[in-house]
Amino acid sequence: MPGTIKKTEAPPKPPVDFKISPEDESIRDIKNVIVVMSGKGGVGKSTVAVNLAVELSIRGFQVGLVDADMHGPDVPQMLGMVDDKPYPGEDNKIMPVKYSNNLKVISIEYFLPSRDTPIIWRGALKHKMIEQFIKDIAWGKLDFLIFDLPPGTGDEPLSIIQIIPKITGSIIVGTPQEVAMIDVRKAINFSKQLNSPILGLIENMSGFICPHCGETTYIFKKGSGEKTAKEFGINFLGSIPMEEIVVEDGDDGTPLIVSHPESKSSLSFKKIVDNILQIIAAESKSEAPKS
Repeated sequence: MPGTIKKTEAPPKPPVDFKISPEDESIRDIKNVIVVMSGKGGVGKSTVAVNLAVELSIRGFQVGLVDADMHGPDVPQMLGMVDDKPYPGEDNKIMPVKYSNNLKVISIEYFLPSRDTPIIWRGALKHKMIEQFIKDIAWGKLDFLIFDLPPGTGDEPLSIIQIIPKITGSIIVGTPQEVAMIDVRKAINFSKQLNSPILGLIENMSGFICPHCGETTYIFKKGSGEKTAKEFGINFLGSIPMEEIVVEDGDDGTPLIVSHPESKSSLSFKKIVDNILQIIAAESKSEAPKS
């Protein structure tokens, strides 16, 4: 029927390779596209994507959040939106789910028969789904469209870079231990080889904060994220500590930035958003035509 995205039992046909025109109505009113990616799983990438999106929306920006992790779509759970559903809009477009007046969300989970349904797709079908998330969703005017990608450097990040004409930049999330930084380096090189801009690196789980005494214990190495960013000549956006409340809030469906706005982790997220906005503003200024 018009205005719906096909479910897994009726997957879309493989796409033809193309790039959306900058003047296409689906993206011309989107100012910035940010891709949140990681070299490996388990580093808190979705937690970062969700809290950055919510913090930007709290500051008054119009934000869209795309849960593009086809095999592990966790964004609806983390935002407490598992029972919400997109609905048909005008011109055969899908209306995304509204978390707030400033934040719209879309996820593959909303189009599955149940939450336990796995996605068993090859790359062409994932490419088509990402294309639909851009072209068939009524995003409207956005300051930021944020993609939460699956871990690694496979089909989904490649599809987004191929489809969208100009990405503001990728944010690469890693944890301090060397086994994670090895994969962070791969993600950095992936973006560099495709000439895709990198906004910077975030070191997550940089130290565990005791919920009783508040002391920070560095379970992993300290400072490896900043060192890696310097090694590759990219921005270090900041580090985020580990707190017990981060896990609890994710399970409860309330973003940390909302439930505990003054926690050390939330303050770290806010500082990172400050850094992102400063980098984008500086880049926009440098690209402005000289008078």
